[in-house]
Amino acid sequence: MKTHDFYYDLPQELIAQTPLDRRDGSRLMALDKTSGRFRHMHFYDLPALLRPGDCLVLNDSRVLPARLLGRREPGGGAAEVLLLVDRGDKVWECLVRPGKKLRPGARISFGDGALTAEVLETLEGGNRLVRFHYDGIFLEILEGLGKMPLPPYIKAELSDPERYQTVYSREVGSAAAPTAGLHFTKELLRQVQDMGVRLAYVTLHVGLGTFRPVKEEEITDHEMHAEYCTISEESARIVNETKAAGGRVICVGTTSCRTIESWAKEDGTLAASAGWTDIYIYPGYRFKVLDGLITNFHLPESTLIMLVSALAGREHVLAAYQEAVRERYRFFSFGDAMFIGDLPEGMELDG
Repeated sequence: MKTHDFYYDLPQELIAQTPLDRRDGSRLMALDKTSGRFRHMHFYDLPALLRPGDCLVLNDSRVLPARLLGRREPGGGAAEVLLLVDRGDKVWECLVRPGKKLRPGARISFGDGALTAEVLETLEGGNRLVRFHYDGIFLEILEGLGKMPLPPYIKAELSDPERYQTVYSREVGSAAAPTAGLHFTKELLRQVQDMGVRLAYVTLHVGLGTFRPVKEEEITDHEMHAEYCTISEESARIVNETKAAGGRVICVGTTSCRTIESWAKEDGTLAASAGWTDIYIYPGYRFKVLDGLITNFHLPESTLIMLVSALAGREHVLAAYQEAVRERYRFFSFGDAMFIGDLPEGMELDG
């Protein structure tokens, strides 16, 4: 299967630059994963698509304010460092800019000098190992100096950093938000729980590799980036009980999907797990646990649109995306959402 098989034409003006005032006010396309038929809705209508006994799996990772703007020492030239992976002992794998100026031995100062850094090593692919020097708690320093690492297709400034966090985020470590969860409010979560839907939280720390384009012609030649994820005993138990009782497991976002599918046994059960995953899901994949997916609209030719196509079929997904373009949906991180699964019997459909 070719990478270009997952291309669609997207007008640039449909890429959402800012979040809506109301989190759950975004549009929601409900797509039947078997027939490809759909219904235009709003995210606050989500309870109409759920059933008592279902389970929502949510990624509780919190975005690190990982973008640091500083000055090179000596000389004072501008420098930018983006934290990617904590390697321990105050060393992080980072993206840096300008790369030609930030070679091993280069030093950078941030803010009033409360945080300084030294480039230790250039890694294959161009990332750097950087050691930071500071007194106190690193996360508290980042809260004061760091900025949100918004995706490259978002050019607007974010006035409220919390709008790039889910309302249930708690485990700090992502370089990008698990954006399907941005649509939820605390009130909507309570509403679905009150109707008998259980919530299971997992953690996958999103890396910037999620935005890395697929450059290979054949999709099977693409090498996935690895991300760290965990499943607690409680969440594994909730998912297992849901499946045993005949309920549906509906993942909120591709990150939650990749987490549970990474650690699922062949019989579809989960156990408490932790580790790195580079699972690559594309058409032909057999889902072990997942029954449905809540997700945003993804970039053309990306691994994420391939994952969605594995669930609902490439033809159905691309037809739904073309419909979303016609209807002027908002795309990508701050854009609208999809529900992909079995739609309620008797629901009136738009196409």
